[in-house]
Amino acid sequence: MYKLLFSLCVLLAPAVLSASEEAKDPYMSALVKELDRSFTGLKNSEKTPLYYLGYELTASKYHYLAAKLGALDGDADYSSSKLDIDMRVNTMEMDNTHQVKGNMAWTSGGQSLDLPVAMEGNEDALRARIWEYTDKAYKKAQENFTKVKMNKAVTAAEDDPSADFSPSKPEIFYETVSLPEPDLAAWRERLKKHSARLAGYSYIYDSGMTLSYENENRYLVNSEGNRIKTGNNYITLTYYLTSRTTDGMELSRGEYYNTDSFAGLPSEEKVNSDMDRSIAELKALKDAPIVEPYSGPAILKARAAGVYFHEIIGHRMEGHRQKLEDSGQTFAKKVGQKITSDIVTLYDDPNMKEFRGIPLRGYYRYDDEGVRSQRVSIVENGVLKGFLMSRSPIRGYPASNGHGRRSSGKPIVARMGNLVMKASVTSTYPELREKLIEECKKQNKPFGLVFDDISGGFTNTDRGNAQAFKVLPLLVYKVYTDGRPDEVVRGVDIVGTPITSFSKITAAADDDAVFNGTCGAESGWVPVSSVSPSVLISEMEVEKSQKSQEKPPVLNPPLHDK
Repeated sequence: MYKLLFSLCVLLAPAVLSASEEAKDPYMSALVKELDRSFTGLKNSEKTPLYYLGYELTASKYHYLAAKLGALDGDADYSSSKLDIDMRVNTMEMDNTHQVKGNMAWTSGGQSLDLPVAMEGNEDALRARIWEYTDKAYKKAQENFTKVKMNKAVTAAEDDPSADFSPSKPEIFYETVSLPEPDLAAWRERLKKHSARLAGYSYIYDSGMTLSYENENRYLVNSEGNRIKTGNNYITLTYYLTSRTTDGMELSRGEYYNTDSFAGLPSEEKVNSDMDRSIAELKALKDAPIVEPYSGPAILKARAAGVYFHEIIGHRMEGHRQKLEDSGQTFAKKVGQKITSDIVTLYDDPNMKEFRGIPLRGYYRYDDEGVRSQRVSIVENGVLKGFLMSRSPIRGYPASNGHGRRSSGKPIVARMGNLVMKASVTSTYPELREKLIEECKKQNKPFGLVFDDISGGFTNTDRGNAQAFKVLPLLVYKVYTDGRPDEVVRGVDIVGTPITSFSKITAAADDDAVFNGTCGAESGWVPVSSVSPSVLISEMEVEKSQKSQEKPPVLNPPLHDK
């Protein structure tokens, strides 16, 4: 699953409307009326009955500003309304979403598509568009169920015979999340002013500053009685600067600022100070030596450790992966077993709006199946306790715990929200650094590595591929055992396999920090957060990073042409 460091999305205080205001909402009215009409008319219209129909409509408003070298480089806004249809035929035990295996797998596919339904909020036009899409989804569901029956007849028995869907209590909830417009004229000038500062360095080959914000409201209605409207706001201020070494390696530094109000964004002085630090780091990286492949002790600084836990363990605790026939099922039968250090407790809690005043991007009230978000214990004191569940049950876990997620146009599967690692025994960060040096001496290693910043990573969970992960560092230091100053180095990626890597955690600091990002998987791109302290890994493997063969520019930038 590939991650990008998109910035934090946060929920502003919702404006909760009365029942009469809800009734005036043309989107909710059109969805409920057409769902009732379609379910009644379609449920017994074919030999294979329709037993479940769900609609999710996502209405978004988005604005993007960008500046480069003191000039405005982008200024755009758009609105969209997209519909997702979840159609299930036959029974919960086996329906049209059942995995199709073997040589027929390529013929299967989700029925969810990217379906625009803007229609200017006109209820009659909305209902006509919903009817059009529902008819196509119904026919596709019938077709897919025929493939499921054929496939079941000719393929081997499944290890986990759990049902395809689980019951859920209907929910009634209505809120409209709004986002006041900022002073765009002032922000255009501020972005230009910040971006102009990055023009003063000849080794910065590309740079820029952006402000993006999105207001999103989701409607969730289904044939079981769900009537939900809820939403989130996403606000991101960021800058970036890049360079390239003579051996073709791309280098980058930058910062993301995330808040639940425009007033909460950092001051100009704070951004300028951070830019100065990033400029110095980029210069150090450009002059830094390459690290050769290495296996030995390492520290992951707190935010980097959040990405690490997301990759090595998070995806493998998503429930549907425990029964998919082509999945590695790494931890499927290890519940109750010790899988890591006694100091490690890991849970996922989408109910957390913030951590120590920092808004969390993975916050949501209801998942995309209309189930309330819940805290789920994954690991307690090193022992595996459970999995993240959508409404697709697995052996021993018959119900959802509010982790069914997707981006519009994709099928729903279990996904992470806010993944939190808590250590039962901690020290200060300087003490953790001393433990790193001690571990290096114990292993006769001349140095250890400290991973200060990470851009993201990806992991393989299919059993047809190596059950491995890769995490992509941005800023790495060598810490020498002989007392030499720490040295910036470049050119390494963290690699490993989950069972071994997770068992190598030996100590943690008391400096918990937040990683906010966007995670991609088969259900699309969803906002996520990870919270973790810095951790000491007794043995970590790194390999050489990918690099291009492109040389630095032949000429200096025009502002530096002497």
